[in-house]
Amino acid sequence: MGAHELYLVMDMINDLIHADGPNGNTGFGPEVRRRNIIANTRVALAKARQAGVRVGYVRVGFSPDYRECPPGSPAFSQAKTLGRYKLGTWGTEVHPELAPLPGDFDIVKHRVSPFYGTSLEPILRANGIRRLYLSGVSTNGVVHSAVREGHDRDYECVVIDDCCCALSEEEHRAGIGIMKRYTHGVLTAAELRFGDG
Repeated sequence: MGAHELYLVMDMINDLIHADGPNGNTGFGPEVRRRNIIANTRVALAKARQAGVRVGYVRVGFSPDYRECPPGSPAFSQAKTLGRYKLGTWGTEVHPELAPLPGDFDIVKHRVSPFYGTSLEPILRANGIRRLYLSGVSTNGVVHSAVREGHDRDYECVVIDDCCCALSEEEHRAGIGIMKRYTHGVLTAAELRFGDG
């Protein structure tokens, strides 16, 4: 049961969502709290683990010298100056309430996409994964990229709506609306049932 499924929790790192992080009071922090993203993700994680579904954590991060950081990127060009997304620091650890367990996959990325230049696709192929359950921050960033690229690689993608957020509810809703065409469903954590893939 759930042998061909993987739940990906994406970019739920301290630099982006922790109340004590740089986005705690601006950026994603307020929306994460307003939408109860951490509590909802804990529900989804518990269901995945109970169903025997593998879990992977996708984390954006760069080496201490920022050698992989794209200097011309609107999303990442200030990371080095601000000291954000540095691997090996508290900022790139998964939020403690969502902490990985031994055996979970750790996929580090250097761009928005969880597929580009990462270990994700080899992991999926080696484990016979056909269906991806996706959540994280942001809806119109990493989640959207995962859905589009997963679709084009012939994976079934399911988005867990109330485990995702963007910088505003408007951006979140727009992202969900665009993704629906490419998914096998958009569900809430309460509606989620693993074991169909």
